[in-house]
Amino acid sequence: MTRAGTFLRRNFEPLILSIQVFIDLVVVVLACLAAWWLRESLAGSVLLGVPAAAPTGETARFATPLADYREVFSITAAVCLVCFHAFGLYSPSKSLLNVEEYKAVTKSSVVAFFVVLVLLFFLRDATLPREGAKGIYAPLLWLHSAVELDVEPDELSRLTLLLAFGLILVLTIISRFASFRVIQRLHRRGIGNRNVIVIGAGWTGRKLQEKFLHVPTLGLNFVGFLDEDPELAGTWIGRGQVLGTTADLGRVLAERKVSEVFISLPETNESKIMTLCAELDSLGVPYYVVPQLYHLMSYNVRIENLDSIPLITRTERRESLPSLAAKRIFDVVVSALVLTLAAPLLLVFAVMIKRDSRGPVLFRQTRIGRRGKPFEMIKFRTMHVSDCGDAVAPKNEGDPRVTAVGRYLRRYSFDELPNFINVLLGQMSVVGPRPEMPFIVESYGPLDRERLRAKPGVTGLWQISYARQDAIHSNLDYDLYYIENQSFLLDLVIVALTGFAVAKGTGAF
Repeated sequence: MTRAGTFLRRNFEPLILSIQVFIDLVVVVLACLAAWWLRESLAGSVLLGVPAAAPTGETARFATPLADYREVFSITAAVCLVCFHAFGLYSPSKSLLNVEEYKAVTKSSVVAFFVVLVLLFFLRDATLPREGAKGIYAPLLWLHSAVELDVEPDELSRLTLLLAFGLILVLTIISRFASFRVIQRLHRRGIGNRNVIVIGAGWTGRKLQEKFLHVPTLGLNFVGFLDEDPELAGTWIGRGQVLGTTADLGRVLAERKVSEVFISLPETNESKIMTLCAELDSLGVPYYVVPQLYHLMSYNVRIENLDSIPLITRTERRESLPSLAAKRIFDVVVSALVLTLAAPLLLVFAVMIKRDSRGPVLFRQTRIGRRGKPFEMIKFRTMHVSDCGDAVAPKNEGDPRVTAVGRYLRRYSFDELPNFINVLLGQMSVVGPRPEMPFIVESYGPLDRERLRAKPGVTGLWQISYARQDAIHSNLDYDLYYIENQSFLLDLVIVALTGFAVAKGTGAF
């Protein structure tokens, strides 16, 4: 590896974060300039009730020079970057599908807006007497006079400020989405990836391997397993080879240039795991331990202490009446809009389905909803009538059960548009876990039944994830994450990401 390649591998994250800070700064400044330009362009519109131009020979009364906003926009840029940092947007850690980052952008933009409003209030010219001030008031008055604005905030347009923060929110989300895609492509090409190994080739170790392969944005290059069982050495598990036993740890770390280690030995006694941790500490290699209570830690939990003994307990989560009402209003409004605006399209699809193959236009099937209550889900029929029973869903475009029109509908998820009828009826929600068939739910264990705590959705985290091709019930992590963290803001993020997924055509296949 060249010196440049070695430098990039070791400093990839700091470089990316530095570039991201610069991009955020540029985006905020451009949003402020665009807001000023929009407001000034609209100054003569009928909507604002402002004359298009002042009489000849007079200075336009409503045109505000850009120079008057220089200080305000500088404050806005500084406050936004500080808020982005405070909400973790410059942390190297990644959340599931980056949904937490999108939520953080929204929260930080709102907080930055109110912070700027407060600063504009305190930094205005207070016209306070500066002569004769005594005691502690003298330095305070001097400080205020040093930082006060040259322009009175009352002389500036409030619409410009509102437009600025609206554009900051939208443009920052778009730029972050683009940044995630660029970083994903870099990682797919092996740029900036960190070599990792997993100690433990059991079930949890294999789940880690799947995550590394499914989520390239993590930037983790999985190089293999180590396991306590010497008989597994040299064998392949999935796409990973067992490189040796835990006794070979030092050798493997050096040969494979391993940057991080994941310890996945949930059934091993604590002393062995602590020994491995001590060895990794001595070698200076960062490590992460998968807890024994793997799925319990998927919930929102808190750690309490009984004297010196740590205790893990689930955080009680009760949905408030306002949040339930907001979700239901959102469901009704969105489903009504979709069904109304897409009515001509629905009619076209119905004709296409009828002409393409024999059978009804709509496909009805019993699914299991919230609290195990069955309901009849409505979709466009995408398979031949003889193949429309309870069976595993098609895995690819070549499945002979799928009709020609059905392939198109499934690719762009148009077959699920009638689901919004179920949303209007209150059987489903716009966002939630995908509903399963009764024969699959009958095989659910206690953990799987957690999916039934939420109303099933037309879209959800699993539907827009990298694991879209896998079975719904085999990706419980996505549903548990949503159920434990569901909020109106999270729903908005998922709906926005669904729009991108549909536009790209990453539907059922």
